[in-house]
Amino acid sequence: MVNYNPKDWFTFIFRIHKSDTIEKLWPMLISMAIYSGIISYLELEVWQLSGKGGLSNLSSMHGLLGFVISLLLVFRTNTAYDRWWEGRKQWGALVNDCRNLAIKLHAILPPGNPAREFFRTMIPNYAFALKNHLRNIYHPADLEEAHDFEPTAVSHDIHVPNHLAAKMLQEVHTLYRQNIISGDQLITLNNDLNTLTNVCGACERIKNTPIPYSYSAFIKKFIFIYVMTLPFGYVFSVGYYIIPMSVFIFYVLASLELIAEEIEDPFGRDANDLPTETISKNIRKHVGEIL
Repeated sequence: MVNYNPKDWFTFIFRIHKSDTIEKLWPMLISMAIYSGIISYLELEVWQLSGKGGLSNLSSMHGLLGFVISLLLVFRTNTAYDRWWEGRKQWGALVNDCRNLAIKLHAILPPGNPAREFFRTMIPNYAFALKNHLRNIYHPADLEEAHDFEPTAVSHDIHVPNHLAAKMLQEVHTLYRQNIISGDQLITLNNDLNTLTNVCGACERIKNTPIPYSYSAFIKKFIFIYVMTLPFGYVFSVGYYIIPMSVFIFYVLASLELIAEEIEDPFGRDANDLPTETISKNIRKHVGEIL
């Protein structure tokens, strides 16, 4: 995730960051400029068309469709941002759940009990396992060893967050059978462990349910046709200025779609994705301080 000062206008305007859409779009922007130049030259110099023909009426069509495409892109961007913000809320809930679970275990477990060290290790392990699970990778080096748990022994074919949650729940029931915790405390800890799985399920719902293909494909085709027909009508009113005009309009419309594509899956490694790595490290730090 990019950290920045929102008040620093100069940096925003004149610095090209790797997350900027212009880096991804520049080949298409150049192609758009060449295409607009060719169409303008053919209409004005070769075919010598006048602005009194039917082609000049295309500008009226673009005026009508511009309102439609703006509504579509606003809805697309808002939907993608809602997914990004929902992912951030779920990881914020994970932070609070891990802290609450650690605080309760600190109060319940007597000093020197081996279970304290077990949960000090396993609670942060869950955050790291969830981070890797959402990125479709298996990285045992992120996980620390605990008694009855070796990261390298866990198969990459299994659902690692569920495996760790089951290990922690098993440890809680072992403490209950040993009369170290009471029945009420068992219920309380069980509820806290359930919230971890709820967060995992909510994040999986965001990741595994993308924007419907037909909707995304329609917007891309709409943008392409809208921009490719711009030079045909506006060249009679603005001349060769249609070249930078077409490039700029395409940059704006395509950038909005690219931004929506990037943030609709907020758990990856893109520049604007959620800092799940940093959040997981903070969970490990805070739980370690508590336990």
